[in-house]
Amino acid sequence: MLSKLTIENYALIDRLEIEFPEGFSVITGETGAGKSILLGAISLILGQRGDASVLLDKSRKCIVEGTFNTRDYHLDDFFSSNLLDQEEYTILRREINQAGKSRSFINDTPVNLGLLKALGDRLVNIHSQHSVFTLNDEDFQLAVIDSYAGNIKIVEQYRNDYLHFLDISSALEVLIIKEKQSRNEQDYHAFLYGELKEAGIAEGEQALAEERLKILSHSEEIKFQLQNATLLLSEGETSVLKQLSEVISSMQNISKFHLSAEELNDRIKTNFIDLKDISREILKIEEEIHSDPAEIEKLSRRLDLLYNLEKKHNVSSLEDLIHVRDELAVRLQEIESLDEKISALTGDVKSQKEELFTLAGKVSEKRKAAIPDIEKKMVETLKKLGIPEVRMKLELTEGKDLSEDGVDVVRFLFSANKGVELDEISKIASGGEQSRLMLTIKSLISQKNLLPTIIFDEIDNGVSGNIAGKVASILKKMGKTMQVIAITHLPQIAGQGESHFWVYKTSERESTQTHIRKLSRDERIHEIAKMLSNKNVTSAAMKTAEELLMN
Repeated sequence: MLSKLTIENYALIDRLEIEFPEGFSVITGETGAGKSILLGAISLILGQRGDASVLLDKSRKCIVEGTFNTRDYHLDDFFSSNLLDQEEYTILRREINQAGKSRSFINDTPVNLGLLKALGDRLVNIHSQHSVFTLNDEDFQLAVIDSYAGNIKIVEQYRNDYLHFLDISSALEVLIIKEKQSRNEQDYHAFLYGELKEAGIAEGEQALAEERLKILSHSEEIKFQLQNATLLLSEGETSVLKQLSEVISSMQNISKFHLSAEELNDRIKTNFIDLKDISREILKIEEEIHSDPAEIEKLSRRLDLLYNLEKKHNVSSLEDLIHVRDELAVRLQEIESLDEKISALTGDVKSQKEELFTLAGKVSEKRKAAIPDIEKKMVETLKKLGIPEVRMKLELTEGKDLSEDGVDVVRFLFSANKGVELDEISKIASGGEQSRLMLTIKSLISQKNLLPTIIFDEIDNGVSGNIAGKVASILKKMGKTMQVIAITHLPQIAGQGESHFWVYKTSERESTQTHIRKLSRDERIHEIAKMLSNKNVTSAAMKTAEELLMN
């Protein structure tokens, strides 16, 4: 229930703080005093949109905060699934800054507007004059039956399963389309993969082949230069090694006379050994070099193949080409596995659909069982509300396929007069009758203790006399199982409230502001007397007002 409401800088409200009790409360005030402003502020914390136009003082932000006692309304799943802290008292807060930007909070945690609205819908229902339009909505009509039948949990389970069913059905459709497209491409991909596989590409082979071809293509020049190097190093009359040998001999001869000569000679010997080894390596390479036209032809053909494949697949390296080959292999494997996936998912869809039909059948049975009692209670209440010849029939038929609400199609059929055939509410009920129908439905739902709070905005529109008293009795009865707040112009309804709040305006200098306060018993008598006597309060009006309160 809504236990406290705080409003700052909203429309004509500078600041107000009001605590609402349990049970049935009424709000009265002159036309234009700001009752609709109060309702607009409450709508903000229930997720309605707002902008900078609601700011009374354009230099500061607007804040609306509602404190709700949520202890007994089974909201654990909502808080846990949305990672929100849950307290005994839940605070919904909305802020709108000077630029019109909005921020929403649940227990001081920032949330998006959708999440605020989702929680607000489970805490408060606002019934305005426009709410009667939902009477003709099939989803609303089924929700009424489900609420009364105690179907809330099973319908929620069904909807979760139905959403899963839609997801896997959609996934199956995507797979079927993909399989069809893939089959068309399979031959081409298989050809490309076969070509690459047949090529027998090995990592790094292109660089090796290019290097080998380069050597073979210049074999004569390489062999000539290597032979010349061998001649200069070791085989010529004045080869480097022969001359170094003589240098070693000379240094050896003087080493006994000069200490440094021996050290230098050791270094020369080391270089001599290195050069001798280099000479052998050069000779070995030179012996391996030979002209091989057949190998050149073979390498050229191999490289041409690799270059052509790279160009065909629009890649610049052998590594990229190998990657293309591997991707094609994976794609072909996926195509081959599509049939298996489609078969498995088709089985899941069929199984899920059968389970949904079973669950929908259970929902339907509970709906059918509840309908006679709903019809009976609606007729009883509508008769009390001044429609003595009323007839109601809730027609439930099975649709062709599953929907979000199960397999049922519903029609609320109504007749207010003898000899008039039952027909859909939208086609036959007057505006006043639709208002009474909606009040009747809200009264039914309240008996199941499904909503913490309901706010009626001028539910008494078009109602007077004895019927107004009946409306008041219904609202008071609803207040036994839930919090009911009614904005009213009728003294009969105002007199039935357990608590009475008065909305009024004050004007100071150039500003007008809206206020609200709870009335004492004497103040209530005076306010109701004003409603009875059109402001000019008479003693008779005061007496009648006191009698209304006593009743």
